[in-house]
Amino acid sequence: MPASPDGIAASLNAVAGLPGVGDHIARAREACERLRWHEALRRRIPEASAESRVRGAQAGAALEGATVPLDLVRDVMRGAAQWPLEPDPVERVARGVVQATAESERVRFLVMTAPLQALARLHVAAAAGLVDDEQLGRPRVGDEACTELGDLGPAPDPRALTTRLDTLVSVMSVGAGVPALVVTSVAHAEIATARPFVRGNGVVARAVERALVQATGLDPTGVVVTEAGHAAQGGPAYLGALAAYATGSPEGLGLWLEHCANAIVAGAVQGEQICDAVRAGRLT
Repeated sequence: MPASPDGIAASLNAVAGLPGVGDHIARAREACERLRWHEALRRRIPEASAESRVRGAQAGAALEGATVPLDLVRDVMRGAAQWPLEPDPVERVARGVVQATAESERVRFLVMTAPLQALARLHVAAAAGLVDDEQLGRPRVGDEACTELGDLGPAPDPRALTTRLDTLVSVMSVGAGVPALVVTSVAHAEIATARPFVRGNGVVARAVERALVQATGLDPTGVVVTEAGHAAQGGPAYLGALAAYATGSPEGLGLWLEHCANAIVAGAVQGEQICDAVRAGRLT
């Protein structure tokens, strides 16, 4: 995929024109539009979007193999609880997911205009305590390897990351001329397959997707629980769809776009459930 802005836009629009992808784009857009008209979002968007991040963080942690109670995630995010001073490995992973999901709300204004800054901030949030401090917020260099997401094959050599990151930045900043579902899905997959960081790539990929879903206007409310939409299809299906994308074939790209559209639709349904709970005063 060429890294020039015009080349990226043309390539992404070619993806949008693949068989079936137009239907996936329409399904995702319609689900988000239906959510946007929910009565609870007339006055209570901040409350609903905060709960979306809670549920998204729990689902994202599960995709990383860390199961944590929803109430604990909610309490940590609102400052009513803290992680242990010496968290166990599962708690460290969950903490990173929660921090990155919370940070996605703050970088949504940067994710299209300053993509590298957004990536750095999300990685610091996701990987603090999991990697050496000097590895936080920067791509792999030298002989630094990444063993994450092994089902996608070996991670690219650090020397190949400059080109991959140039492409990623162009995708994230392409603008309104490309369907939002294509932008968000390709950005997610590029991070997951390129694995620019020593650790935390899946977490950053999903946080970028969440931020882009808002920034592109697909769901400006931030209530769609994208992470839960991926988790609902199962970890093997998620990794399988990413592996299909990594082949670069039209069929693989189409399968990944279908998976992401399904995640948006399912995430919007969970967003509607959040709105129902907000309106009824049932959020704990």
